[in-house]
Amino acid sequence: MRTDKIIAEKIASEYAPKQDRKVVALKKLDRLAKRGAEIFAYTFGTISTLIFGTGMSFAMGVIGDGSITTMVISIIIGLIGIFGVSINYFIYKKLLEKGKKKYGSDIIRLAQEIAEEE
Repeated sequence: MRTDKIIAEKIASEYAPKQDRKVVALKKLDRLAKRGAEIFAYTFGTISTLIFGTGMSFAMGVIGDGSITTMVISIIIGLIGIFGVSINYFIYKKLLEKGKKKYGSDIIRLAQEIAEEE
């Protein structure tokens, strides 16, 4: 009999109107604060890695004719890619700090409300 009650409550909860709880709102705000920095870091890191790989392909002769001019261009392209990959983390940290500053007061206020309820 007890299992029937648990099953019935579970099914009923699926059809009951969902209430946006404070914990869910807190998680949404946390994701929102971090999302911009993460999207930038993945995109910029991927592009920088592809630029670096293009420079390596030129240097190894996979792309281009293997001349001295191509080698110089490949070194420049590779250095641009290395520079992009190297600064990616620092840009990510700055953007993350900016996002936390933007949503920090709302997150702290909501977290305090949740802590006071318990």
